[in-house]
Amino acid sequence: MTPKDVVAKNYECFNTGDMETFVSLYHDDVVVTINGMHRFSGTHRGIEAWVQVLSQVPARFEDFSVTPVNIIAEGDQVFVQIHGKAKGLEGDFGHFLKLENGKIKEFWIYDDSQKMAHAMKAV
Repeated sequence: MTPKDVVAKNYECFNTGDMETFVSLYHDDVVVTINGMHRFSGTHRGIEAWVQVLSQVPARFEDFSVTPVNIIAEGDQVFVQIHGKAKGLEGDFGHFLKLENGKIKEFWIYDDSQKMAHAMKAV
């Protein structure tokens, strides 16, 4: 798969709940950085830490989904324009990923942290 294909599959697996395939798209030592100042913000090191963050999403965001609107790839770097939705949340966000040897190695989530915190009732 191309880097663009890997990233597209990442979002497909997230939205369908196929966590086995989802995890297989990441390096074990992936680094995921989430902007903002809410409960998910920070740097999460390793696939287990990333899955732990994701396991908390359903409790905080009812009917959460992310839809890639545009995926731009250059070499092993991919930028994705995302449309995110949940009860009390709708917005457009940006995600940047770096792949290494065909798997996601680094992932920066540039979501609107104010909207995310508000939907989590953290503000």
